[in-house]
Amino acid sequence: MLVHSTRHPQWLSNSWLIADKIGGDAILIDSGGPSSRIDNYLDDNNLTLRHVLCTHHHYDHVENNDHYRQKYCCEVCAHSNEVNLIDGAVSELIHNQILSCGGLEVRCLHIPGHTSGQLAFYVNGEVLFTGDTLFAGSIGGTQGPDHTSFEDLQHSLFEVLFALPDSTVVYPGHMQATTLSEELATNPFVRAFQGKDVVRERDCEVMGIAAKLMLRAADYDGGTKCWVRSTDGIDDIVAGSQVKS
Repeated sequence: MLVHSTRHPQWLSNSWLIADKIGGDAILIDSGGPSSRIDNYLDDNNLTLRHVLCTHHHYDHVENNDHYRQKYCCEVCAHSNEVNLIDGAVSELIHNQILSCGGLEVRCLHIPGHTSGQLAFYVNGEVLFTGDTLFAGSIGGTQGPDHTSFEDLQHSLFEVLFALPDSTVVYPGHMQATTLSEELATNPFVRAFQGKDVVRERDCEVMGIAAKLMLRAADYDGGTKCWVRSTDGIDDIVAGSQVKS
């Protein structure tokens, strides 16, 4: 299996290209990275792009869908909750659906929280593409466009993603790869949710509204991300820039 990636210099969003072999079939997971480098890799390795699989509809993950759709006549796919939020023809995917592409077997996993139709893609029982749900050292937010809930995010993390083998390699929607075992051991949010680390509530304001800060930790972009709790007990994961403590 071949894995190649590009990353947008501003958004830090990844496009992941996976192929079964040189001269074989390929899929692209998210199209926000620079397309020219993906085109060159496809050409250099004589690969046929069959599908663009969207983890979710946010612009930094779908920007170049049309480029691949038009250049390679490939199918663009997303969860059924989000097909109407993505421009152009989009095929629907559902939880636990299996896509076969040459020697690749892709299991689609519905992991709502960051968005209602967020998908992860588990390929050949070896590698996992987690979109904006799980990063190296961080997790996705729950206040962006089409978000669902903190409880959904926790369920997606622990009942879906971490239910896979700990040795699974994780390729997230932003920045570097990691493994499930590494995130279980070191990710501050994952550790806090499991009760491995003590959480100390502090008063804060989230966009000017009084709340409790449960945890602030480094995010993938060099900033921070926060677990916060509103005065009526609703939990969220938000950008650290929104939180004054």
